[in-house]
Amino acid sequence: MALRTAARVGGVLGPAMFLFGWIISALRTDGYSVIEDAISRLAAVGAPTRWLMTAGFIGFTVGVAVYAYGLRSRLDGPAWIAALIASIATLGVALFPLDHSSGVDLLHGAAAFTGYIALSALPLCAAPELARRGHRRAARLSRLCGTISSLALAATLLGPAHGLFQRIGVTVGDTWIAGSALWLLAGPAKIDDAVTVADL
Repeated sequence: MALRTAARVGGVLGPAMFLFGWIISALRTDGYSVIEDAISRLAAVGAPTRWLMTAGFIGFTVGVAVYAYGLRSRLDGPAWIAALIASIATLGVALFPLDHSSGVDLLHGAAAFTGYIALSALPLCAAPELARRGHRRAARLSRLCGTISSLALAATLLGPAHGLFQRIGVTVGDTWIAGSALWLLAGPAKIDDAVTVADL
């Protein structure tokens, strides 16, 4: 029970820290555009909000790692692995800030790309198992979230609005994590024994 509670808190608090980290940092940075600029710019070497955005990355890392461990005990399949990869990749984003050096920038890009893939894959990985257990609405919503997140993150490569598309992609993924933490990790029964009226 204590682990499940910690996983629920982590699944909500981790994404919330990341969300509020970039919102507050963006508001405090003159000339920063949430439409054109990447979130990682807020934690770049020399950025005045580096400490705040880095705290958001680390909060996401810790919270989602605990969530992933709790998810593993509640839902079969690879969803928890995707959550854990997203968590570890986000730590890499924090450890390898932009504007340090060309080599560190490459590591940063690799960590960010891995995190995007894992985050958008997470609800897609959960959908088949949810459907198998009769939670069809939750499965459909998971597929929708995964598809929107994937398309938005892919759109970051297309043009000057990559900051906006990045935020859409990660916010949809983070919202799915928080929602699933509150639902999948709730109650004493395993998810396959849960009452389907609690379905999303």
